[in-house]
Amino acid sequence: MKIRRKQRQSKVRTGRWTALFIVAALLVVAVGGLGGFLVLANIWTEDLPDITQKDAFNLAQRSTVYANDGETVLAEFQIENREPLDSLDQISPNLVQATIATEDARFYDHNGVDLFGIARAVVSNVLGGEVQGASTITQQLVRNTLLSDEARDITLKRKVREAALALEMEKLYTKEDILLMYLNTINYGDGCYGIESASQHYFSKHASELTLPEAATLAGIPQSPSYLNPVYYPDACQNRRNSVLSRMTSYGAITEEQQNEAMQAPLTLELKEAQGNNGIYLYPYFTSYVRDVLLEQYSTAEIFAGGLKIYTTLDVKMQDAAEAACEDQCDSMDDAYECALVAVDPNTGFIKALVGGKDFEKEQFNIAVQKGRPTGSSFKAFTLTAAISSGISPSTKVNCASPATITGKRIENFANIDYGVRSIASMTAVSSNTGFARLQQEVGTQNVIEMARRLGIKNADLPAVTSLTLGVADITPLEMAQAYGTLASGGIYHKAVPIERIVDKHGNEIYKAETEGERVIDQSIAGAVTEVLQGVFYGEGTASGYALADGRPVAGKTGTSEDFRDHTLIGYTPQLVCATWIGDRYNVYSSEYVNCNWLFKDFMDEALWDYPIEYFPAYNTPSYGRSVSSILMEGAKDEDEEEEEAEAKRKAEEEAQKKAEEEARQKAQEQEQQGGTPGGDTPGGDTPGGDTPGGDTPGGDTPGGDTPGGDGDSG
Repeated sequence: MKIRRKQRQSKVRTGRWTALFIVAALLVVAVGGLGGFLVLANIWTEDLPDITQKDAFNLAQRSTVYANDGETVLAEFQIENREPLDSLDQISPNLVQATIATEDARFYDHNGVDLFGIARAVVSNVLGGEVQGASTITQQLVRNTLLSDEARDITLKRKVREAALALEMEKLYTKEDILLMYLNTINYGDGCYGIESASQHYFSKHASELTLPEAATLAGIPQSPSYLNPVYYPDACQNRRNSVLSRMTSYGAITEEQQNEAMQAPLTLELKEAQGNNGIYLYPYFTSYVRDVLLEQYSTAEIFAGGLKIYTTLDVKMQDAAEAACEDQCDSMDDAYECALVAVDPNTGFIKALVGGKDFEKEQFNIAVQKGRPTGSSFKAFTLTAAISSGISPSTKVNCASPATITGKRIENFANIDYGVRSIASMTAVSSNTGFARLQQEVGTQNVIEMARRLGIKNADLPAVTSLTLGVADITPLEMAQAYGTLASGGIYHKAVPIERIVDKHGNEIYKAETEGERVIDQSIAGAVTEVLQGVFYGEGTASGYALADGRPVAGKTGTSEDFRDHTLIGYTPQLVCATWIGDRYNVYSSEYVNCNWLFKDFMDEALWDYPIEYFPAYNTPSYGRSVSSILMEGAKDEDEEEEEAEAKRKAEEEAQKKAEEEARQKAQEQEQQGGTPGGDTPGGDTPGGDTPGGDTPGGDTPGGDTPGGDGDSG
């Protein structure tokens, strides 16, 4: 009842304002004279919209999003559900007659402004009779399209502008043209604009197939699309339908018999769900990101109603490979885990594939771009770049013993493995935490931060702490791909972008992505870093065994955050950079037996299958003239000490072996002296399990640093 009263009050106010406008116009003429009113009217109508083209009356046009092939439609962004028709022949005569009888019974008799209708409305409204509107169908079309920005302005100026445009329209277009434009644009509720979309939505049929009761139902909705919505307010809608039928009878459109029969018909809907406002229906993680990027640069009206053609950078083949790789990886893990993957062309910054989780419809959250996670040791590439850029050679020795206290913080390698003294290149392959903490101290934490920023970490908060190099900062996979892309391109930074170009509804190109890039480090620096990062996929490297197919060169770095909650691998070839992440988005579950190695390889092999093998370009050796301080080797033992310790360890092992052999011999003698009991010769004593030394099982010989997930990153 509250809604009905509110609607009634609104209609009364509208009717009274109409009367007041007429009175105001008369007062202006009386006080200022006809000349004064004409001067005002002339001023008010100076900047009227151009109505010579019919598309001027298209209130909203959907924007279409394409893949990089220019043909595959990824999404359609729209505010309203519209399916415009080309002719009145496509609309049931029942609907045409119902609309005219309800909205503008004198439609074929006036020239855009109905003076008789205005007079009738004034008398009825002022005397308190039935509330009536005075706007013709032509005026409503003008108000809903050309003057939509002014539609809520209750001013004499707007009424004058509306009337002027309506009169001009009637000179340019036929009544059939005007009626068709009106029926193609009017609001029928539930997001449906235009009679065809409304007919499809409410009755699952074309507008040409509407029965009399159905036509009367739809013709009544525009008076109050929300309150008369047949889905939510069927009783109010049915009452309005019957009122429309009565009007049709009064104006001779139907007989009383037809009216009574139609009124007896139940309000039966066959709903077809209208497409949602976002139109995200293919590759939703990527297309939703495209939408968000657009909203940063353009208005909602431009995006959802501007008829734009948005050509993205997405490669359908690579996207399919990314989704398949992530799905396969998720199927092999606990349900709590999910994957994210971003692939970028390092030479343009174009995002070729993007997956932000396991189920977009369920979570509506994009891990790839919306919230950073700790990267683990994949951040060490930035410390490495800062070191080489400062003149420190990859062959420089660093104490990688574990544990170590560095700037007052206890640092351990994975499983507390003591890697001894290693070169920077070697410690990168095994991912020594203690070695990189020392290297960060030598280079300077602020210099590491500055290098990360230059390479492409633009938005993440990078804390100036000792553990920064271990990957404690929350960074999105997109930014990691962007930064590693700078290394892959030889030191040229390209902003990662999802959109290549945008064309407006008139065919004008209004945006084109910048692909030139900016050199931020010398090619020699990028080349030296890449050579070191190639070692991660071979020998002792933490991604050893996961090099790409056919010997395709690859460089990169693995990472695992504290307590094994996040797992990353960011790697690249000259043609493509890929950032991968595995974890629990709620940061609850963790496992040291998970890593991104297979996910990365699976995607890259498939994505690059048709691409020729490219090798990283040769580079000039950087200038390695920097003298390092004692920090890198602090606490390291000299060669004599190491030899003495090794000799002592060897002797201790020999003595332990001799002792074990002696104990075994004595035990055998004791058994013989006891008479050679059958138990001593039973087959059970010779079982394989009894003869297999436990220390030689695979678990006993596997170095902790190479176990899945154990790349020396935790802690």
